[in-house]
Amino acid sequence: MRNAIVFVLGLALGVAVATKSQGTKIAGINGVNHIGISVDNLDEAVTFYEQKLGFHEVDRIRNDKGETTLVFVQVSRDTFLELAPANANRPVGFTHFGLNVDNASAAIGALRERGITVTDPRSVGTQWTIASVTAPGGRIELTELGPESSLGKATSSWK
Repeated sequence: MRNAIVFVLGLALGVAVATKSQGTKIAGINGVNHIGISVDNLDEAVTFYEQKLGFHEVDRIRNDKGETTLVFVQVSRDTFLELAPANANRPVGFTHFGLNVDNASAAIGALRERGITVTDPRSVGTQWTIASVTAPGGRIELTELGPESSLGKATSSWK
């Protein structure tokens, strides 16, 4: 239940970000791409979102040991849940939200001009670049997806 509440709050926040006044919005930010949630049982969470809500898994990220570190499930054409196993450094619950950007470097520059702390961009997969923004109360990810990224492919094949 708590995860569902966090999910709904994240989507509401995404709508607020996407519909904010165009006068102050940074060009190239296109809305919420994903909501990050840590869960105590990853397999159970994936099963819940797939079987109970009808979402489908589009990507599973594994570490060097073959352990699953992230699972992305598609909520709508452009929105995903990023599910991660909780651990000592990442308690159960909301962890962050990701904004879809046209150009990560341009968005980072614009945010830094406003005095916002943003990490340098880094690649996390094929045609997939992210950067982390320090925000009040947490973290925001800037997410630039190319058409060959796993989430880009899922978006373009959405039915």
